[in-house]
Amino acid sequence: MDFVIYLICLGVGFVFTLISVFFGHVLGGGHEGHVAGSGGHAEAGADGSDMPGVSALSPTVIACFLTSFGGIGIIFHEVPATQSAWISAPLAMLGAGLVSGSVLWMLRQLFKRTQSSSESKVANVVGTIAHVISAIPENGVGEIAYVTGGSRYTAPAREERGLAVANGKAVKVIRIIGSQFYVAVV
Repeated sequence: MDFVIYLICLGVGFVFTLISVFFGHVLGGGHEGHVAGSGGHAEAGADGSDMPGVSALSPTVIACFLTSFGGIGIIFHEVPATQSAWISAPLAMLGAGLVSGSVLWMLRQLFKRTQSSSESKVANVVGTIAHVISAIPENGVGEIAYVTGGSRYTAPAREERGLAVANGKAVKVIRIIGSQFYVAVV
């Protein structure tokens, strides 16, 4: 009887995974379902940080646990020393917990790296030399271009003391407030 339970868990987990893929990507059009509030994908869920994340109760982790429990249970059921349900079930639960926990950890690492913010990168721009690409009028806003991390960016800029700066001049980024860059002529 325990073999049948393991087989059902393996089958249900596998079918649940296939249905999730089909409805989530084929019929759902990919990544169009968002969690209201924090902007996380419905697949991933959201945590208390208001950043997208992977919940331990996400469909992916649940399917992984269920499929692993069934597969590992079948393997332990076939080994004579662990054939008893009293031995194979706890071992299957432990194995499924390790497998789904590893998947959860890997998904969280992936999300952490792909959902990073650009705020810390912008803060590193202070002290960078930039070039004025749209003249900065007296007490007004122009535009600068700067290179960081091998990429070229543009930003609205004001001269620190309110002076006019001509197009093409080199300037140094002094501070950043919101999206406004304050510069001084080099």
